[in-house]
Amino acid sequence: MSMLAKLSALFRGTAHDAAQGVVDQNALKILDQEIRDADTAQGKARDDLAGLVARRRMAENEMTSFRDQIAKYESSTRAALGQGKTDLAREVAGRIAELESEIGTRGPLIENMKAAEARLRTAIASTDQKIETLRREIDIVKVNESVQRAQTSVALQSAGAHSRIGSAADSLQRIKQRQAVQEERLRVGQEFEDKRTGADLDAKLKEAGILPGHSSADDVLARLTQQDVTVVTPRIGQTTPAADKEPG
Repeated sequence: MSMLAKLSALFRGTAHDAAQGVVDQNALKILDQEIRDADTAQGKARDDLAGLVARRRMAENEMTSFRDQIAKYESSTRAALGQGKTDLAREVAGRIAELESEIGTRGPLIENMKAAEARLRTAIASTDQKIETLRREIDIVKVNESVQRAQTSVALQSAGAHSRIGSAADSLQRIKQRQAVQEERLRVGQEFEDKRTGADLDAKLKEAGILPGHSSADDVLARLTQQDVTVVTPRIGQTTPAADKEPG
């Protein structure tokens, strides 16, 4: 092989690899577009089927009309023959023959149209199923692609992630320590304020029941159970209302 031929082969190989790389990188986009193209083709096929069904039904309606005309003309032919109008009867019979010829011609065509409808319906249903299966497979591939990208990102950033997690934990610990120190400062400040105002001493006196105006639950119960009892002694000769009342 000459050098020029080798260079040409190398150029074609490089171009093929580059094109294949572009196709691989955009494979999902290409698949989505191919699905859309297939859906468009299916829509065209359904339109064609609808048109075929409409033409077949029109042909069947014409066949029904032809049969109705034949029945009418046969009755007219008999009436013309009964009246001795042979020429008129022959003319009507000729029309009957034309209608019967039309029926004989169109009958097979209608059957062919029915067969074409059945084949087209089967093809559309089969293609719909294939498209749906392909669409589900594409969805699975997309999910796998997303998962793999996430896994790759995690793998590439794992070292940095561990570092960031450690930094965040350190920051959290420093915040907790700062809050604990602040809380202790507030508590000590409150203690100093209570000592300055005597609030801490008042609290101790109240707790001991010494501070005036202080009463505990036990004090209230003792007061309620030890109230003075007034004894009423009836005077001599005085009866109680119950004694004056005679028994019934």
